[in-house]
Amino acid sequence: MSKSDARGPAFYATGERAAWRDLRAVLHPPYTAWHLSYVALGAMVAPRINWTTLLATLLAFFLAVGVCAHALDELRGRPLGTRIPARVLWGAASLGLAGAVALGVAGVHRVGPGLIAFIVVGAILVLAYNLELFGGLVHTDLVFALAWGAFPVLTSAYAQSSSLSFSAVVLALAATFMSSAQRSLSTPVRLVRRRATLVEGALTIDDGSVEPIDRRFLLAPSERALRSMSWAMMALAVAFVLARRGH
Repeated sequence: MSKSDARGPAFYATGERAAWRDLRAVLHPPYTAWHLSYVALGAMVAPRINWTTLLATLLAFFLAVGVCAHALDELRGRPLGTRIPARVLWGAASLGLAGAVALGVAGVHRVGPGLIAFIVVGAILVLAYNLELFGGLVHTDLVFALAWGAFPVLTSAYAQSSSLSFSAVVLALAATFMSSAQRSLSTPVRLVRRRATLVEGALTIDDGSVEPIDRRFLLAPSERALRSMSWAMMALAVAFVLARRGH
């Protein structure tokens, strides 16, 4: 990790400021792809897979989380330091959520009225978590793990078969733990990248050598883990999709 890499607000939002850099930062590519992997995996536990429904579910979650949730998050204090106008972020958030809800409503005819509950809960979670409504009551690590881990698994599984199997519940539990691990790693990383103005210290090893504690020392292990975990989840989802398609 170069010095410039350690100075951006996220490991995927470094380098010279540009419109493309701001767009990439707001979309949070590694985390959005990780989240969509849960959607794909949720569908894979269904007895039969409707591939059109899976594509629609993936698009709905991309719009709701990749676009809406992340745009709302950037509006609260500009944690990524982008220069995207507020009206553009509000517009993206509104269109993203509207598109996700529309896709969900369109699927009610095939899936059944039970899908309405998932649509309502999903919209509430996106707004309440990212706008920190209700005094920030739901803006917690636990809600993050459930909303960004378990919920996409359960929604995708239900969209496929209009019911939830025990395997879907177990998979949702696994996704919750994975999202909790993501949160545990990313929280101190965000603190160092976005709020720390000075990092100093040293480790004295038993052989007498000294290891300086700097931004690189604090960021590198956690960010390597986050990168690896995001790629691992994407590869796992692709593997299951290929297996269900007979490849």
